[in-house]
Amino acid sequence: MCGIVGFVDKKIADKKPVIEAMMEAIVHRGPNSSGQLVDNDVALGFRRLSIIDVKSGMQPIYNEDKTKAIIFNGEIYNFRPLREDLIKKGHEFSTGADTEVLLHGFEEWGITELLKKIRGMFAFVIYNFETGDITGARDYFGIKPLYYYNREGTFIFGSEIKSFLAHPNFRKELNKEALKPYLTFQYSALPETFFKDVFRIPEGHYFEYKSGKLSIKKYWDIEFKENSLSFEETVQAIDKSLRESVEAHSISEVPVGSMLSSGVDSSYVTDILRPEHTYSIDFDSTTYEEGSDAKLLADQLGLKNTRGIVTSDEAIKAMPLIQYHLDEPDSNPSCVPLYFLTKLASKDVTVILSGEGADELFAGYANYGDHSHSHTIRVISDQLKKLPKGIKYKLARKLRKMHNFPGRLHMYESTAKAEEFFIGQAKVFDEKEAAEIVTSDYRSSKSVKDIVKRSYSKVADYDDEVKKMQYLDMHQFMANDILLKADRLSMANSMELRVPFLDKEVAKVAEGIPTKYLLNARGSKYALRVAAERTLPEAWAKREKLGFPVPIRDWIRTEAIYKDIRDLFSEDYVKEFFNQESILEMLDGFYNHKNDDRRKIWTIYTFLVWYKVYFIEDGKKPEVDPQVKIAE
Repeated sequence: MCGIVGFVDKKIADKKPVIEAMMEAIVHRGPNSSGQLVDNDVALGFRRLSIIDVKSGMQPIYNEDKTKAIIFNGEIYNFRPLREDLIKKGHEFSTGADTEVLLHGFEEWGITELLKKIRGMFAFVIYNFETGDITGARDYFGIKPLYYYNREGTFIFGSEIKSFLAHPNFRKELNKEALKPYLTFQYSALPETFFKDVFRIPEGHYFEYKSGKLSIKKYWDIEFKENSLSFEETVQAIDKSLRESVEAHSISEVPVGSMLSSGVDSSYVTDILRPEHTYSIDFDSTTYEEGSDAKLLADQLGLKNTRGIVTSDEAIKAMPLIQYHLDEPDSNPSCVPLYFLTKLASKDVTVILSGEGADELFAGYANYGDHSHSHTIRVISDQLKKLPKGIKYKLARKLRKMHNFPGRLHMYESTAKAEEFFIGQAKVFDEKEAAEIVTSDYRSSKSVKDIVKRSYSKVADYDDEVKKMQYLDMHQFMANDILLKADRLSMANSMELRVPFLDKEVAKVAEGIPTKYLLNARGSKYALRVAAERTLPEAWAKREKLGFPVPIRDWIRTEAIYKDIRDLFSEDYVKEFFNQESILEMLDGFYNHKNDDRRKIWTIYTFLVWYKVYFIEDGKKPEVDPQVKIAE
């Protein structure tokens, strides 16, 4: 696990100090060692966190005749059989690292065939000394990040945007179109980031940079097509694929632990892995105590659990540092416990397994149509799903206009066309509210409908509305929020976070499962829960999803924190973005129990903290060291 940076720029004569400065900006991704390559107009840099082939896996790595070189961030879990195959074909290896398999595989098979063969999480770049061509790729789901900037003859790429700031020809400019959608989605929702002209290489894509021209092509996407397996066969396939994935994801020459919440996803992974160390987080609030439940499970499984407690003061102190590491504003409250959880775990282990991706692959979110606890409503809704589409959609429109009654939302979301109501898991401000609260310069942006249409257009032929929603979440919420914070906030603490659910072999199983096995009268993620119940205690297999519950209500209504946020909202620079009077009124109203706008306040607060770090303080790393207490 590492960080990579690089650029092509004819205008810079001495490239070495530039690439070194870029590498220094991401030293947290690889504190163990570094390497670089400078050739003609090209410079590549690498920071290493040693996981596999600790002694000899330094990068860049070269092929036999030194005509090609690679820098790589990630892990290839099936590298050993691929290595054996390549050796039989005559390739000579100088290391035991998975990185070198990518380089020789690229030589042997080309980029598209290589990408079909590998199993893992990755972002890599290969440089051809003879042609000057650069080829790079990002993994299937977008677990590992890869950004680029291509303007006026300067092409920059890397794991984190903050490294771009060290390049003298990078023009730092706020992307004004990003703010309004962010207020709705809670994360950077456009292909272009919050930095003007900085884009993500999309998940499941590779790029080629030849003779100054950049091309980006898709090599993989998930396809939800129901298979004919029985329910029992489905459960067995889930369990088998996840066990194999956890085994593959546990390959390491350094200690491996697991995150443990009270939910089924991380609990299932932990029970399969049975690591020496598990970790959980609580807050100094009585509102939520997820970590104590996780401790109970660890005790039942006979595993050691370290439980951290985050105080409100330390959480707020950490916010500038968290937003610094994220590169772009992300108001998902779970960023806070995730940062502290990886900080806690980093004292014992270098690799940690987690449960991200299970909800998207196995239909675990309430918004897919799981809002009622009433068995009767669930059974009725299951029957309504079977109606012809025209009748079903007509009924949904009637339900939407009705006064609320118990079960209405569950029935509506079970019958409505996904495109009519679903924009993804995160929704903070309505689009109209967002437009009203920002200033005129920030109202011009793609509509929410246009943003989600990119994904919906690719599944327009789907008859299954749940599959449409899963597809959208995989390419919006999961790629741009869930996985982004998982990578950044683990690497902030020089840790590798691995996600066994997001394995292409697990995905092969998940994409074929009929929705009736996943979302039905007995609950969400049903087949996964049944599989988990065969190894986990029943109470944990059937637990409702909580996510990472964070007491932001308690925090904002704490006098000292309220005053800090109010001081921030009152600063002069805030007037550029927001109707200052309106956001102060919203904050005061919440503090005085007149509204429940905590998520809106937190989303505005997060953006302002991020902007202050990157544009007022010029992207300097905040000099704070927030601490997490160990529970007795």
